[in-house]
Amino acid sequence: MTDSAPRKPRALHHLVLPVGDLATSRVRYEQLGFTVAPDAKHPFGTENCCVHFQNGTYLEPLAIGHRETAEDAALEGNTFVLNDSAYRFRRGVEGFSHVVFASDDAQADHEAFARASISPGATLTFSREFETAGGETAAATFKLAFAADRRAPDANFFTCQNVKSPAVDRSGLTSHENGVTGISGVIASETNPTDFQYFLQNIAEQRESEADSFGIDIALANSTITVLTPAGMLAYYGAEAEDRERGLRLVGFVVSVPNLSATKDTLNTNEISFTEHLGRIVVAPASGQGAIIAFEEISK
Repeated sequence: MTDSAPRKPRALHHLVLPVGDLATSRVRYEQLGFTVAPDAKHPFGTENCCVHFQNGTYLEPLAIGHRETAEDAALEGNTFVLNDSAYRFRRGVEGFSHVVFASDDAQADHEAFARASISPGATLTFSREFETAGGETAAATFKLAFAADRRAPDANFFTCQNVKSPAVDRSGLTSHENGVTGISGVIASETNPTDFQYFLQNIAEQRESEADSFGIDIALANSTITVLTPAGMLAYYGAEAEDRERGLRLVGFVVSVPNLSATKDTLNTNEISFTEHLGRIVVAPASGQGAIIAFEEISK
């Protein structure tokens, strides 16, 4: 990641979204028109109810399922649990804590992050059961490599290698009432976005970026990371920045739909409040949904 060999930008894998409890989050995402997967438990005390998309990306609402197990995992140095507990302590139980990139070799990623002095801890390998909408189950195994910038304690990143992927039919989980086909953007906020440009380019394996007075865009293989000033947040999404404290904040994400009018109909039917801004539908955070969600129509 720091050598001169040409590399392709990484692909976005998924987003980790802390919540207070899965039941509340499940109701909220279903009201937003998403199909939510059955609850799944991690061996280190956390649990999730994921939202999967056709392009392979997904959302991971994450709750504490067994506090004592999670506390033990943190004491043992589990980087994922340590990041989660620190986020909840500083920012509350709901929000947006991790951006995750796809990886073919998490161990190599970890070694590269260590050389670049952006590794906050050891890799993590674990397995969990995956269940389809129809009740079919299989084991999945993952290996994670973490990256962090000490100036941004509330924004965490890791790469995820699918060591063993279950051979199950996920099609029932990737069709959504709201029409969403995938995550097309990550929204972050910072007073001076370019202060984090090189860190983000390094972990994304993307040397190019676009910048203007409102912020920077870093293109991934299947998505874009956008870091906006408070003024940029207001201009692009009609949203006030959480605060003016320095440090990168993960504040929201953009999802793609083929027909924005149909999405609007779903939200209206389910009595979800939203605003329309620059051709997007923007839904503010609410109980069970700790991040801004912007629905954007796929370009024809």
